[in-house]
Amino acid sequence: MSTFSHIAQRFAVAALGAFLMACLMLCGCGGQASGASGGGSSSGSGGASSSAPGGSGSSDASGGDSSTSGPAYTEPASVLLSTFSEAAAVVSAGGSIDVSTVNQGYVGASATNSSRLKFQVIRGDRTYNYDLPSDGTPIICPINMGDGSYTFRIMQNTSGSNYVEVASATADVALESPFAPYLVPNVFCDYTASSAVVTQARSLAANAQNEGDVVRAVYDWMVDHITYDKDKAAQLADATGYVPSPDSTLSTQTGICFDYASLAAAMFRSLGIPCQIVTGYVSPDNIYHAWNMIYIDGSWVSAQITVNPDTWTRVDLTFAAAGAGGTIGDGTTYTDRYTY
Repeated sequence: MSTFSHIAQRFAVAALGAFLMACLMLCGCGGQASGASGGGSSSGSGGASSSAPGGSGSSDASGGDSSTSGPAYTEPASVLLSTFSEAAAVVSAGGSIDVSTVNQGYVGASATNSSRLKFQVIRGDRTYNYDLPSDGTPIICPINMGDGSYTFRIMQNTSGSNYVEVASATADVALESPFAPYLVPNVFCDYTASSAVVTQARSLAANAQNEGDVVRAVYDWMVDHITYDKDKAAQLADATGYVPSPDSTLSTQTGICFDYASLAAAMFRSLGIPCQIVTGYVSPDNIYHAWNMIYIDGSWVSAQITVNPDTWTRVDLTFAAAGAGGTIGDGTTYTDRYTY
């Protein structure tokens, strides 16, 4: 029985496909994340649900087997964090780029400028663009394109969609671990050791025996407590530059798909479980969307759950948490575009 099997049984009796499609039409996820554009990665699938056997066998309230699996879980002694060092940064024309942590999976940037700014992370022909605050507030961005030679640029808007470079830096990246970028906070998954989201995550994982227990605890809690904000989704459907806040989502207990993905990532990362935020498109209407991938049982697993009683098909957690029991696609209809 998979990690998520008991969750599947909770939604198997729901017949809310029409509601799901309505939510899908609303789920714009704030447009493209923080102005991201260019050559983000893509693939034909967002992954498969966890199907590892065994673990701590027990039965849930509905009488189903709630077995979980995964390596034995021990809560990390401390929360891994990301930092920006002005002293270590390359400084030019009011812009600072800190490449001292690239092997740890992230890069930092800050700038003070009267114009709109972008920060670019470039490797080969692939580029990630991030909105950079112009008041000097630093942002942390993931090194999410593997090992190799990177270029980082701070770009100043001159007019319309035209930008000029005001600062740049290069680095040859050799990641300490392929999971390093997905174990620390970044611009779309921001938290500190004292954040409420970290406290909540540790409370949920307090009795976990294995990593499957952690996954189940976090997603059960999100399904039960976070509601989908249709009004917010409609307001942000055509917007760009939306940046989610895990603590805000935790406080309001409502959000759009990007908020769900950010909150889940903050919880898992603070608990030492690698978690990606993925944005891309979902059928049937190529809605721009956000979801998670987590690393458990030796592979990346889609943080979506299965709900059909007679066959295994995928449903996104956003809509499961919203009360939707229908499905979206057959496991091949998620197209990854960006990974954070």
